[in-house]
Amino acid sequence: MLLLKRFLLFAGLFISMVGACAELSLTGPLVQGGMVVGRSTPGTLVTLDGVPVRISATGYFVLGFDRDQAAESLLKLRFPDGRVETSRLKIEKRSYDIQHIDGLPERKVTPEKIDYERIRRESAEISRARDRDDPRTDFLSGWIWPVEGPISGVYGSQRVLNGKPRRPHYGVDIAVPVGVPVKAPADGVVTLAHPGMFFSGVTLVLDHGHRLSSSFLHLNKTLVNVGDRVRKGDIIAEVGGTGRVTGAHLDWRMNLASARIDPQLLAGEMPPTGSDRRSAN
Repeated sequence: MLLLKRFLLFAGLFISMVGACAELSLTGPLVQGGMVVGRSTPGTLVTLDGVPVRISATGYFVLGFDRDQAAESLLKLRFPDGRVETSRLKIEKRSYDIQHIDGLPERKVTPEKIDYERIRRESAEISRARDRDDPRTDFLSGWIWPVEGPISGVYGSQRVLNGKPRRPHYGVDIAVPVGVPVKAPADGVVTLAHPGMFFSGVTLVLDHGHRLSSSFLHLNKTLVNVGDRVRKGDIIAEVGGTGRVTGAHLDWRMNLASARIDPQLLAGEMPPTGSDRRSAN
């Protein structure tokens, strides 16, 4: 927790001018699960570990580091005048909790054969919704929490469901009641509004440009449609308890292409609520 707080302290601050290159700035934490916004000369070609990175007409781009990102990433820039700069980014390693969740319906932990086709179809729908690659730079709008409340599940934790080890959790869970309004954490375009998936229940995906997306799982209902343009703070859905859950909460996840991003590193410390707010006054 102390390590995460240190990352949050630096998230959103200008942290480094990489190497000797005065034409590159990076803002954000260089850590597993982190996201960094870069800016360089418009027209520059950018690659990270050999993979091309979209850069906007004004020179902005986004880098993302997965839960198990290697300790070093190679950033390469080819400027419009032909010059090439390379920088080795040191990615800080994190340790992750183990989270035990019991009381789930057994079929939600170990699906039956009849469920597999549905799960494959829904996984493909989510992948398509997250794969949109727009030049929009909605990620520059800044970030807020979509709901405010107790954090009941954190990014990267290894999950044990009904005593059975499963994949890590790639989002942040906020424990709030059914019906609480969900706000857009940043500007974006709706790319998926599904009435009910096997695992994630009522599901919404919001695209922020450059293949960066937010997903909101286990909703009660969505209040926007595919193609809608939303602004940070707009009401987009209601918290629910649908899909594979034991109670009402919002599961907020973020993806940058194939990298899974920790939303807490963008939204920062959860604002005090209820008795926490009163005790702070």
